[in-house]
Amino acid sequence: MIYDTKTALVLRADLAAWQIANVAAFLTGGLMAGNPEMAGEPYLDGAGRFYSALVREPVFVYGASLDELRRTHQRALSRGLRPAIYIDAMFKTTNDADNRAAVAAADAEALDFVGIGVHGQRKVIDKVINKLKFFGA
Repeated sequence: MIYDTKTALVLRADLAAWQIANVAAFLTGGLMAGNPEMAGEPYLDGAGRFYSALVREPVFVYGASLDELRRTHQRALSRGLRPAIYIDAMFKTTNDADNRAAVAAADAEALDFVGIGVHGQRKVIDKVINKLKFFGA
């Protein structure tokens, strides 16, 4: 099935394995909170046990440099998207309030991105991520 929408995560290519998993989880959770249509239906196993819904469509993961992340951020904003972001300072925090404080304290014109997540119409997202390569490719 091809969806009209697309979800993409753009992660800084030099992250450690634990950082990749952490940032991807935070960004995907943030996008799904802001775009509830991303959620599929709950799962049910053969014994009748229910499980949480997952994201209903593929999530594409791209690698990027800091400059490419900043370009992606600007492209997303210029197209009216509300991206999920993760900056380097958030690795030093342990809770949501401190994460938000770290972003609020950062220079908005020089955010030290380690990840950006976007969700929207497929054609719009394709323009936002244009020329990026899949993570690890």
